Amino acid sequence: MADVLYIHGMGGGGDSRIPSILNEALTSHGVFVHVRTYDFDPEIAALQIAAWNDEVKPDLVIGESLGALHAIRIKGVPHLLVSPALNAPLYFELMAWLSLIPGVTAIFDRIYKPREGDRQSLHFTFRTLRKYRRHRKAALAASPRKGSNDMFLSFIGTKDHYRKSGVVSLRTWKKHFGETFLMYEGTHFMEEEHIYSVLIPEICNALNIK
Repeated sequence: MADVLYIHGMGGGGDSRIPSILNEALTSHGVFVHVRTYDFDPEIAALQIAAWNDEVKPDLVIGESLGALHAIRIKGVPHLLVSPALNAPLYFELMAWLSLIPGVTAIFDRIYKPREGDRQSLHFTFRTLRKYRRHRKAALAASPRKGSNDMFLSFIGTKDHYRKSGVVSLRTWKKHFGETFLMYEGTHFMEEEHIYSVLIPEICNALNIK
């Protein structure tokens, strides 16, 4: 038996697509993927995820997109990061100042409204957005560049549209984590074929499942 803690991306949640596929594929192999909806405020989320980590005691942590920053902060386990949005907090800094303009927060909330279901509620206030820079700093302080001996491996799509803006950055990843990445021929939202051909084999490797 093995337990995996899956940390979803912005606007994701307990019914996110990738962990659902992983549970379908891996439960028969004794692997259970735990995913829960956490708060958009990174300080509140960090406390929630720390409590879940203590409860689940995972053998592996997977972080998707913005959730990669939370995953990296968990120490002492292997980490797999799907489309890690390491630089999103730098853009949130600009959004924070824009949110001070009357009506802008409502516009952001409408643009980034999550799908229906068990999903993270998004509210782009100045106070919340400003917290993300400290959150990013705390995550990168847990990287190999700062002395971590944990295992890290990221998966980055060649067609990830967030690479153009730098939200997902191979350069930033290499700076902090070295050459520990795999490229796949897909988008930011890892397609099912790549979940089976790329992600699941590496989960099995990390958990020593034949």
